[in-house]
Amino acid sequence: MTTAVALVAVLLTGITSWYLIRTGAEAQQRDQLRRQAEVLSRTPAISQLLLDREQRLAGSNGEQIAVITPDGDAVGPAADAVGSRTRASLLDGDSVSTDAYLGGEHVLVEGRPANAGSAVVLTQPYTVVGDSVSRMRRALPLPFAVGLVGAGLAGLLLARWLSRPVTAAATTARRLADGERGLRAAPGGPRELTDLTRALNILDEALTRSEDRQRAFLLSVSHELRTPLTATLGYAEALADGVVGPEELPMVGETLLSETRRLERFVQDLLDLAQLEAYDFRVETQPVDLDALVAKAGTVWADRCARHGVRFRVERPGRPLTVDTDGVRVRQVIDGLAENALRVTPAGAPLVLALAPDDDGARLEVRDGGPGLTPEDAVIAFERGTLHARYQGIRPVGTGLGLAIVHRLTQRLDGSVTAQGHGPEGGACFTVRLPRGPRPART
Repeated sequence: MTTAVALVAVLLTGITSWYLIRTGAEAQQRDQLRRQAEVLSRTPAISQLLLDREQRLAGSNGEQIAVITPDGDAVGPAADAVGSRTRASLLDGDSVSTDAYLGGEHVLVEGRPANAGSAVVLTQPYTVVGDSVSRMRRALPLPFAVGLVGAGLAGLLLARWLSRPVTAAATTARRLADGERGLRAAPGGPRELTDLTRALNILDEALTRSEDRQRAFLLSVSHELRTPLTATLGYAEALADGVVGPEELPMVGETLLSETRRLERFVQDLLDLAQLEAYDFRVETQPVDLDALVAKAGTVWADRCARHGVRFRVERPGRPLTVDTDGVRVRQVIDGLAENALRVTPAGAPLVLALAPDDDGARLEVRDGGPGLTPEDAVIAFERGTLHARYQGIRPVGTGLGLAIVHRLTQRLDGSVTAQGHGPEGGACFTVRLPRGPRPART
């Protein structure tokens, strides 16, 4: 491509030069003829002498002369080249520079007014211009050929210089696609190619972080599955071997049921997260009264909190607060946050579900009186399994997926969710903001 551009540039330059040579040669010949006409117009004796001697100007380029008398008559060998318009302009005292035909031959015409109301006209065959152009054009092919060769070589070298970082970037991209990590593409070339290599390096780092998180998540999932499976398998083997007495059957059945439900909840969380990350996840948007929705959710969670000795409180406007959203998904967000808060809230501590109008919609808050979060925890609170791995064995934890599901659900609702380490009740505070209506489609 660069070679083709360079060759086209040289060709256009050659065509332009060809045209300029012709116009330049004509201008040169006209200028020479013009100076001769000016000299003759200032010396009438020379003009008359030339007319008396065979009435022909013996010039090397075939110049011929004509003199216009004050009466308007044109005399001399070039008289036929003097038209009425040329004659009138010269008698009016104007100079003339034009073309004409003399004896069927194309000629250049230069006329200058002289003394006593007369004028001098000189002509020159146009073939003189062609001869001059031919001489110049004979000298043009060599530099033109050198220019073509030079442009081709320059284009090839430029193409190699430009394509080297592109080829390196393509190789790096293929190696990344094959699973290699820790690759660094060396920046080089123009700014756009430097941006490309920088983007590949950022992609490599992002893939490394993502795969590291994925491996950690899989290890966490494996651990979470192994614990209930081990208990279930142990009791199932004991039942099969007949070592469980009749008096132990209720306890064994309760344990098996508890561990099975735990597995079921964990698998359901995995399925929910997989659906949320799919492109075809459906959101049914319609006008929803969040005040009524929070009131219903509060009834359910007041009962659950009472069973754990937690003081539950609902804060809501007490009047309709309508937004265009999916009420089922909003309830799922509330349940996810409330379940996460109830798990870490000790008996006697508060748990608050709050609703309030926001600038462009509504604001939901779930606050608790638990241990709260550190600033570092608040930043990574919605990453899959991160808090679970950090606090396992230290405080009650769930499957490690609940907050990640809340985060993805909120995004699907065109909203946002943030975590604050310590709220008014002393524990963590999670804030969900929902827009009043659907946002414009993102491109």
